[in-house]
Amino acid sequence: MRHLIIVTILWAFSFSLIGEYLAGKVDSDFAVLLRVLIAAAVFLPFTVWRGLPARLVAGFWLAGALQFGVTYLCLYRSFSVLTVPEVLLFTVLTPIYVTLLDDALARRFNRWALLAAAVAVGGGIIIRFQPLEGEYLTGFLLLQLANLTFAAGQVLCRRLLQQYPVSQPLHRFFGHFFLGALLLALPSYLIFGNPARLPHTAMQWGVLVYMGLFATALGMYWWVKGSTRVSAGTLAIMNELHVPAGLLVNVLIWNRDADLPRLALGGTVILASLWVNRWGRQQLPAPAAS
Repeated sequence: MRHLIIVTILWAFSFSLIGEYLAGKVDSDFAVLLRVLIAAAVFLPFTVWRGLPARLVAGFWLAGALQFGVTYLCLYRSFSVLTVPEVLLFTVLTPIYVTLLDDALARRFNRWALLAAAVAVGGGIIIRFQPLEGEYLTGFLLLQLANLTFAAGQVLCRRLLQQYPVSQPLHRFFGHFFLGALLLALPSYLIFGNPARLPHTAMQWGVLVYMGLFATALGMYWWVKGSTRVSAGTLAIMNELHVPAGLLVNVLIWNRDADLPRLALGGTVILASLWVNRWGRQQLPAPAAS
C-alpha cells in the first residue's frame, strides 16, 4: 500500500505542475514522448532480454502501449471538445473499469469490490462535479476509452506478475513497459506533434525532466509493484485518491480557490470506500481446501 500512497503524492504534484507550466504552452505529444524516453533510459540499462516468459514481455509491451499510448492520445484530444470540468468529471469512472476488468480476467464477480469502486467514484464526483454544457458525447467516449485502457494496463501488469513469477526483480524487465509505450508515443509525435511548441524555458524543461524521472519512471514502477500487494478493489480505490490529493496540493502551493467542504466530503467518501472494500473481503467465503 505504501508504494501506491507515494505514487499518489507524486502524481498529485504532477497535475499542478502540468497545469501551471506545460498545458497550452508545450506540445502535448512531445511532452508524452519525452517522459517515455526518460523513463525508458532509466530502466533500459538494467533490462534483461533473455530468459523471461515471452507472454510476460509481450504483456508489458502491450500494457505500456495502452497506458501511455491509447490513453494519452484520447485524453489530450478530448480537450478539443470538452471543458476542463467535463474532462475531470468523466475520468472518475476508472475505478469501475479496474474492478470489472480484474473480475473478468479472473472469471468471477466480486460485488463488494464493485460497490467499493462505485463509492470511490461517488467521492470523486462530489469533488469534481460541474454542470455539463454543450456537445460532449464525443469527448465522453474518448475519455471512457482513455479510462478503460489506463485501467487495462494496470490490471494486465498486476495479473502478469501474479501468473508469471520470475527470479528477476521487477526493475530488470520493467523497461519493456516503456518500450511498449514508445511504440505509440513516437509515431504520435511524428504525426501530430508541433515542433514550434517545444519547451523554451528552463522551468518547462525542468518540469518535463521531473515528470519523466519521478512521475513516469519511478511512479509507474512503484504503482505496478504496489498493485501486486493489494486487492483489485483497493487498487481501484487508489485510482480515485489522486482527486483530493491533487486539489489539496494545488490549494496549498498555488493558492487556487477550492470548495474545501466539498473536498473534505468527497475525500471522506473515498476513504470510506477503502473500509467497504476491506469489510466486503471479510464477507467472502474462504477458498476451499485442496
